[in-house]
Amino acid sequence: MTLRALIFDVDGTLAETEEAHRLAFNETFSARGLGWHWTRDDYRRLLKTTGGKERIRAYLAERGASEDGLDIAALHAAKTTRYVEILESGGLALRPGVGDLVAAARNTGLRLAVATTTSRPNVEALCRCCWGRPGEAVFDVIAAGDEVAAKKPAPDVYDLALKRLGLPAALALALEDSRNGVLSAQAAGLRVIVTPSVYTEDEDFGAAEVLASLAPAELPVDLRAALAPRA
Repeated sequence: MTLRALIFDVDGTLAETEEAHRLAFNETFSARGLGWHWTRDDYRRLLKTTGGKERIRAYLAERGASEDGLDIAALHAAKTTRYVEILESGGLALRPGVGDLVAAARNTGLRLAVATTTSRPNVEALCRCCWGRPGEAVFDVIAAGDEVAAKKPAPDVYDLALKRLGLPAALALALEDSRNGVLSAQAAGLRVIVTPSVYTEDEDFGAAEVLASLAPAELPVDLRAALAPRA
């Protein structure tokens, strides 16, 4: 079947955003006087749990601490606000090949979607930082983690993206950076290409296609063919 759409994960796939997320978490924890600090090793471990609020709960569980008296939703909302501020200050770049791939897909008529565990404001912040445009001007469809019942590795967010695209899984390709993302996309019936990020390079991606980057020379032959200019 002919490829009709590309569906991108966001954090770690479009850009190496996780350090900005970690910084936003730590600054928010400090501002709230919580005395928590997530090192890179901490955050690599915590990323095995998808979703920011869920990650905070996983951290509490590790420490044997209670959620009593802690408004996790408000804490995470404050973290999101700080993350957006960090991205608005600039300095975040797309990963190699991402900009060219998005442009080539658009030029050849492929539809573009996002399927992410992060929230819509985070997607918007990245798009404005890296493309200088709102998310809806870059992607035809955005399916975010706060719109589904279960986050990755459940297939919900990919199912939602496919529903909004109006396409069966056989006509789309998922682009991911993590094992949880791969499991999510595969559970939705999608073929998956993985470009490991600095926080996921040690993960086992199973049978997914693993590339060093999304640069044109790295892409599978069939995807390059699908992106070739029409005569």
